[in-house]
Amino acid sequence: MPFVASTAASAAPATNYSATLNPLNHASGSGMLSLTMNGNKATVTEHVSGLAATFMNGPYPHVQHIHIGAQGKCPTAAADKNGDGVVDTAEGQPSYGAIGTTLSTKGDTSPKAGTDVKIAPGGGSFDYSRTITLDAKTMSSVQAGTAVIVVHGLDPTTLSKKAQGEKSNLVPSLPLAATSPALCGPLTSMPAGGAATGGGSTSGVEDVWMFVAGGAALTAAGAALVLRRLATSTH
Repeated sequence: MPFVASTAASAAPATNYSATLNPLNHASGSGMLSLTMNGNKATVTEHVSGLAATFMNGPYPHVQHIHIGAQGKCPTAAADKNGDGVVDTAEGQPSYGAIGTTLSTKGDTSPKAGTDVKIAPGGGSFDYSRTITLDAKTMSSVQAGTAVIVVHGLDPTTLSKKAQGEKSNLVPSLPLAATSPALCGPLTSMPAGGAATGGGSTSGVEDVWMFVAGGAALTAAGAALVLRRLATSTH
């Protein structure tokens, strides 16, 4: 029988995107991310440094996402509508949009996993590398130039007294610092064959930490952020 080459899907060239991650909200970090999209598969490599590093002797979890469907840019300080000195996640959404894909270290990458610190990269510096499947909305936003990378998680002691006492508008049981943006960068297209950025090492951390709210764990600066080690026996 005649041979039919099944190269239609593989013949489509991969498209490359990158994002320079700049600090928001008193964060002092920075980062670079590259994304290579081939069909609905995206290979993401990223290096981040200079973020809040530890809490209670454990790595600080930094949930991160591809935000989609808005203006495709990062907010400025003018987006702080309540005057607490922090552009929180909701205040930033008119600029960068809602969560399209969660850049988790394993498992779920949907918006439902957006605040799951158990599968977030952690520490002040980390390398992230993972191939994930993008849904149609995220693919469309990336291709349209309206996708933005946002890395969350601030050092609560750097915030104003007002902000230290506020709760997250994503997870009300958590303090504002836990889910507020720390780094942000629009995804922009790269020339074919552009070099990927990021460290490319294995993603994630061996010991993941969980945020819990509790008055007994308030810091002197007024933060209500507590991280609790999860049992490493569960995968």
